[in-house]
Amino acid sequence: MELAQREAVGAKFSAAAMQRAQALTWEATEKIAALIKPGMRESEAITASKTLLGTLGMDRIWHPVLIRFGENTLRTFSERSDNDPVLGDDDIYFIDIGVVFDAHEGDCGVTRTTGADPEMQRCADDAKRLFGIVQDHWRTQGVSGQALYAFAKAQAETMGWVLNLDMKGHRVSDFPHAIYKAGKLADLTDTPNGGLWILEIQIAHPTRAFGAFYEDLLV
Repeated sequence: MELAQREAVGAKFSAAAMQRAQALTWEATEKIAALIKPGMRESEAITASKTLLGTLGMDRIWHPVLIRFGENTLRTFSERSDNDPVLGDDDIYFIDIGVVFDAHEGDCGVTRTTGADPEMQRCADDAKRLFGIVQDHWRTQGVSGQALYAFAKAQAETMGWVLNLDMKGHRVSDFPHAIYKAGKLADLTDTPNGGLWILEIQIAHPTRAFGAFYEDLLV
């Protein structure tokens, strides 16, 4: 499939509306993070998040609200959580939401910690930092999606983490993006254009049972 086909958009598409949807989705993500406290179960966090999202003027949720606590931060989007863990006082969790605002898809993922575990905090911080390094590489070098994730893997290793290459990034656009069947960013042999692809970064601690996740729009 040609890149133009992979990056096709609908008649409603607007780059400005895409940016606005992403900004509103980030605002929603931060509001969800403020709700999550030690002692809460994953299922309780998800229920509270859905209730909150319903008050923020969204069109709809376009992918399931995903919140992972503790060891479940190692699991990918398509994997089920193990049990229904309670968030601890020294713990780590991530939020992943996909929300439609004004017919455009926002998609954000971020990791937070409770307590003061230094390795958990560094992992959460480094997921975001690695995203920035990889995005800058795309901006300056104009690499393909495949090369972008090869670079991300190498960078993660230099930082002391293991990159989960099953989290490959994906298209977003005016809803629903799925009709364009663009495939995954990590499989793209062309250079992706801005404002249409979500870069997903999921890293794991090399010896401890936790990881971190960060995703945002490539712009």
